[in-house]
Amino acid sequence: MFHFVVCDDNLNILQKLSSTLENIFTKHNYDATVSFQTDNVENLLEYVDANKIDVLFLDINLKSDKTGLKIAEIIRKKNKNIYLIFTTGHLEYAMLAYKFKTFDYIAKPFTYERLEDTVVRLFDDIKGLPKKYLKIDNKNTIIDEDEIEFIKRDGMKVVFHTSFNDYSVYSSFNKLQDSLPNNFIRCHKSYVINVNKIKHADFVEGKIYFESGNICEIGPKYKKSLIGVFNSYGIL
Repeated sequence: MFHFVVCDDNLNILQKLSSTLENIFTKHNYDATVSFQTDNVENLLEYVDANKIDVLFLDINLKSDKTGLKIAEIIRKKNKNIYLIFTTGHLEYAMLAYKFKTFDYIAKPFTYERLEDTVVRLFDDIKGLPKKYLKIDNKNTIIDEDEIEFIKRDGMKVVFHTSFNDYSVYSSFNKLQDSLPNNFIRCHKSYVINVNKIKHADFVEGKIYFESGNICEIGPKYKKSLIGVFNSYGIL
């Protein structure tokens, strides 16, 4: 069993984070539990010294003489294998967190989908499953390629639609496609789709349907090439 520990000086957030994690464990049938939760820094350090911990969710801006970053520094000297995940309402601290071999940081107020995304990626990493990740901006926002259903151009922004969330960044839509693997195909002047996430394509309606229920349009100039690609993937 994997043991999670949560430390936050806001008792409401502490309780919500712990209960949400337990719900995610149950949903995905993960052999994991929140074995300890605390709003006290000294209690946390004592627990870390005396117990097995696999994952630590740690608030950065704690009401203590030690910040979450300082605690991470102390813990890393004792244990280099704990997965560290920071939670913070101050994103300016996020970049500093990565020097402590941080797995992820989550902005407050967190959503179920964002937390689930992190936990799923964490267990994929624990299991050693081969994953490809896209770094989509200069803030170290990372997306699992396998979770992307489609990518949409929205004015000057590019929107990555995943199974869990939407991520919007300022980027060149045309240059982006050159960096993607072969299963990402242009279907419209404003859409790139992940062929592996498609449920059904209707070329009469000019629509592509995904397992999630989302729909993308097919541009007339891309129809012929898409038919060839979909035939090769066994979609048609």
